[in-house]
Amino acid sequence: MATVSSDYAVQMHGITKRFGAFYALKNMNLDVKKGSIHSLLGENGAGKSTLMNVLYGLYQADEGEIYIGGKKKDIKNPNTAIMSGIGMVHQHFMLVEDFTVTQNIILGNETTSHAGIVDMKRARKQILEIVEKYGLEVDPDAKISDISVGMQQRVEILKALYRGAELLILDEPTAVLTPQEIEDLLSIMHNLVDDGKAIIIITHKLKEIKASSDTCTIIRRGEYINTISVEEVTEQELATLMVGHEVKLVVDKTPAKPGETVLEIKDLVVKNERKLDAVKGLNLTVRKGEIVGIAGIDGNGQKELVEAINCLVPAEKGTITVNGKAVGNTNPRTVIDSGISTIPEDRQKRGLVLDFTVNENAVLERYRQEPFSRKGILNKREMELFTKKLIGEFDVRPEDCGSKRAGGLSGGNQQKVIIGREISMNPDVLIAVQPTRGLDVGAIETVHKTLIRERDKGKAVLLISFELDEVMNVSDTIAVIYDGKIQDTFTQGTVDENTIGLLMAGGKNHE
Repeated sequence: MATVSSDYAVQMHGITKRFGAFYALKNMNLDVKKGSIHSLLGENGAGKSTLMNVLYGLYQADEGEIYIGGKKKDIKNPNTAIMSGIGMVHQHFMLVEDFTVTQNIILGNETTSHAGIVDMKRARKQILEIVEKYGLEVDPDAKISDISVGMQQRVEILKALYRGAELLILDEPTAVLTPQEIEDLLSIMHNLVDDGKAIIIITHKLKEIKASSDTCTIIRRGEYINTISVEEVTEQELATLMVGHEVKLVVDKTPAKPGETVLEIKDLVVKNERKLDAVKGLNLTVRKGEIVGIAGIDGNGQKELVEAINCLVPAEKGTITVNGKAVGNTNPRTVIDSGISTIPEDRQKRGLVLDFTVNENAVLERYRQEPFSRKGILNKREMELFTKKLIGEFDVRPEDCGSKRAGGLSGGNQQKVIIGREISMNPDVLIAVQPTRGLDVGAIETVHKTLIRERDKGKAVLLISFELDEVMNVSDTIAVIYDGKIQDTFTQGTVDENTIGLLMAGGKNHE
């Protein structure tokens, strides 16, 4: 624990936060220097987001002190945090889609003329000055619904800077970004610290900690473990410090032994929300005992492909069959009954009912079946027993969360509930979309082993991930998608990242 000093953007000493009898944080310390990028690393449920929510005034600590620039602060709410120069960019953005960039940035902090009219011209000018200063390259007149996820994140950063933030908290900032957008974000972050600002990033991506951060604080089960200089440790050492034991960053697996085709997609055409073709005559097969990984940049038809398989949107043309039975353009219940389980990309919109308990979410697709209900009456005891087993098998934290709202869990633990639920369905086809998004390295290792275990049981696994390393390491067959079509397929070990990257960008394989 460092001595209180004005050299630090923020110092949090002895922070304790309890929820009932559960200690989310216990005597936690954090010291972040001005003009630095400081990463906060820990397993899912370790207390990282809770600590930052205390700093941002969303929670009140039961014990401990906070110092901003060497001065003690009582941060009672987010308004106090903002006035203290703290800005927070949440993992799930808080933007009004029908508003422009400028309207979103000034919302709640409007600049008005003497007559009380919002001075949009002046606000726009101030925003452009910030954009130019830090290389954010955002169009202030663009509508939020018309810009990419990466650009929306920049709007959230702009919003904080517009309010005078000297310390930025970024929660899982690269979770939904493409590789190019990640590079751009890292460049923006370095521009900000060069100007004297401080950044705290909550992330599980060890490669990005190495690429971005000066210092890293490790937190485990709500307690301070260590603060280290990032340049002095390897990714493997960071992983070991985080989980308390050695983990494998690349999971071991035996060669696949594919059987007959289970999932077959032929000449599939699917339109997006704008009624344009997003999937354009796509062909794909997944066999029993095989993991097929789809590599591609977000926005090339992956979302529409999964929605069409699950009958959430109609297919314009083509067929989707499972074990020879057509399931395309039926309904989600038929898809589930045919033996398809899906780990969705967006856990909060598609995966969970956040206001339901974990017990209720664990049986969402089976609540009408015995033993979870009989003659229309739920058997809550059986639901609780099933969920308790799922929580134990998939290390969901806290262990007694069954009766708690799913929305109260950390993002990583929400993901574990979904993965456990879908695998417990014992499907013939398991579709995993971004299955490790927001998970720590220990949990990622577990998920990868789980996918391989399902493969070895004879399941057909379709993995869709924007993490090229994940696709390359876990898949037996790699299919590259671009502009709604499968460009080429490869057996694992027969292709390098450069070739895959070229095809992902629309280039041609000249080999």
